[in-house]
Amino acid sequence: MNIALLGYGKMGKAIETIAVSRGHHIVQKVSSHTKDYSLENVDIAIDFSLPSTAFKNISNCILQQTPVISGTTGWLEKYDDVVSLCQKNNGTFLYASNFSLGVNIFFEVNKILAKLMKDLPQYKVGIEEIHHTQKLDAPSGTAITLAEDIINQSNHKNWTLETAKPNEIGILAKRIENVPGTHQINYESEVDSISIQHTAHNRKGFALGAVIAAEWIYNKTGVYTMKDVLNIG
Repeated sequence: MNIALLGYGKMGKAIETIAVSRGHHIVQKVSSHTKDYSLENVDIAIDFSLPSTAFKNISNCILQQTPVISGTTGWLEKYDDVVSLCQKNNGTFLYASNFSLGVNIFFEVNKILAKLMKDLPQYKVGIEEIHHTQKLDAPSGTAITLAEDIINQSNHKNWTLETAKPNEIGILAKRIENVPGTHQINYESEVDSISIQHTAHNRKGFALGAVIAAEWIYNKTGVYTMKDVLNIG
């Protein structure tokens, strides 16, 4: 495939390495300094840009009939607008808060545990996420997905970065140099604790998942998630 990288930071470079190793061609590299770019001869675009530019990048792809997958977080207040635009233009779009294959399995384990803990109010649930200091948004999109999945399986109403009320899930977001991404779900009671954790060792897992998603979505039409890619559920 001919791939356009919308965002050429550390993730973009990691995706480039994986994509080329799998026989694909990078025909366009768009950074935050790029003013105009062409999607001619592009089979699919992979967006890991900035929250401020993601919506424009994704919309541009859809309007030009270029399939696009996005892993950029911090712009999701416009997600429904993208879905509507995609459906209106018979386009192709896939968003994931995290493309790591391991994290997407972790999402499913989190849902199962949340369902099991639903009727045990003596346990207080919390989420801790740690990322590198260059990550601009907090909490991470992955942490938000984990929190929303717990909410959907429990009596909790929302999540917060502040001190959590009884019906809230507290998220602790830490930024530490050279940490690719760690997410931990903790259930605490007076008598014991239950925790599950996913730790990324490097960016390769995210990059590989993004390229696999791009390969899967190629020649398809519609709006998809990583659950579709991995045939989960």
